Amino acid sequence: METHRMVGHLIRRLNQGSTQAFTRHMQAHGTDLTSVQFAAMDAIVTNPGIDQAGVAALIAYDRATIGGVIDRLEQKGLVLRQVSKRDRRARELRATEKGLALFSEILPVVRALQDDILPGLTEDERRQFFDLARKAIGGDAAAE
Repeated sequence: METHRMVGHLIRRLNQGSTQAFTRHMQAHGTDLTSVQFAAMDAIVTNPGIDQAGVAALIAYDRATIGGVIDRLEQKGLVLRQVSKRDRRARELRATEKGLALFSEILPVVRALQDDILPGLTEDERRQFFDLARKAIGGDAAAE
């Protein structure tokens, strides 16, 4: 089958596996959070006061749909939107106490599930894969 020799197909399958592993671990933890919501929380926790466009840029997510992600985090009581004191048109994002507590609680879970994403690879091969994937998307693996 031709599809199985195409990198796009393999990337799609890796994404499916990654999403399934994340969902499985969050459900086992009793947490209702998607991988995109986790990435947005990470950006907000790391950069208090960031705006939605900044979150979208940091996690490489569409600016038009990041609002829905932030809406759901706000509805869950994990994020607070406040009018910026510097620019009244902008909304600053901050994690709530509940959001900070949840993020601290699930960060080790998310770190641990990384091995489940590439189960057929050794630790050294996972490192090589990470470096090559970062290079392929134009990032600097050493920077993170």
